[in-house]
Amino acid sequence: MMDLYSIGEMLIDFIPGSEPASYIRKAGGAPANVAIAVSKNGLGASMCCKVGDDDFGRFLMDTLAEYNVKAACPELCKEAITTMAFVTLLEDGERRFTFARKPGADTLLKESDVREEDIADTVIVHAGSCSLSAQPEAAATVRALRLGHEKGKLVSFDVNYRNVMWDDDVEACAKAVYDILKYVDLLKISEEEVDMMGGEAAIPALMKEHGIALVVETLGANGVRAFYAGDTFDVAGRKVSAVDATGAGDAFWGAFLAKLRISGVEKAADLNAAIIREALKYGNISGSICVQTKGAIASIPTRMQIEACMDK
Repeated sequence: MMDLYSIGEMLIDFIPGSEPASYIRKAGGAPANVAIAVSKNGLGASMCCKVGDDDFGRFLMDTLAEYNVKAACPELCKEAITTMAFVTLLEDGERRFTFARKPGADTLLKESDVREEDIADTVIVHAGSCSLSAQPEAAATVRALRLGHEKGKLVSFDVNYRNVMWDDDVEACAKAVYDILKYVDLLKISEEEVDMMGGEAAIPALMKEHGIALVVETLGANGVRAFYAGDTFDVAGRKVSAVDATGAGDAFWGAFLAKLRISGVEKAADLNAAIIREALKYGNISGSICVQTKGAIASIPTRMQIEACMDK
């Protein structure tokens, strides 16, 4: 039994290194970072994606293999579509993203790439809104979420608005997200994206309407907020001096899902306040550690590192 099945569009981030003109490559995209965070916590994770047979694509697949993430679509495609995100850290701590895409329709995920047997042999099915673009790969994501829901799996979704996929069309992105919420048990949303979903005050009604068990809002260095069964839980962020943070939200969610799995949670009905509070702290520390250490994927903590922090 695999713990996590993650699906989505793949990015490769180039993060400025400590020396001028040097960069650290990071296999990015929320589904990859979530899978890696789960795997680094000693759990089984698989990633369903398609990438081009070029230097970037091979680097991405090698990175997944390095962190023991099983590739559900292992073949590299001749016509590359690797998406690259160049991340620039500004003096005020903000990040600037520049995206570059190389088109290749044969590399887009298709519904047939999502195998029913893979979904059946897992506990948590995860996807991010990056893969809900107007492109054909949206059908593959919808299939994965629908199958996960139908088979009683814990279905996780990350509202991860990216202008590279949506060209700043907020209405189109929101509609695509709303269309799949009926399949979702756990929803992660970042602070800047809450307005897209109707604002913080709309979240309880959103949960009731779509049957969502838990919504977690990540607040960057300020921590996280969770909405569950009429309650709101706040977990303060640890104060950090470093800026990087690329992938921190994804690392947080992966650690959070790992903690749920470690706690024995396999479906939304198993969630309770004590488990959620513990998992939020566990995940929040993951994000903070990731913020403190440049290199993103390398800084996603292991289960042992997180537990050591929790003991302090």
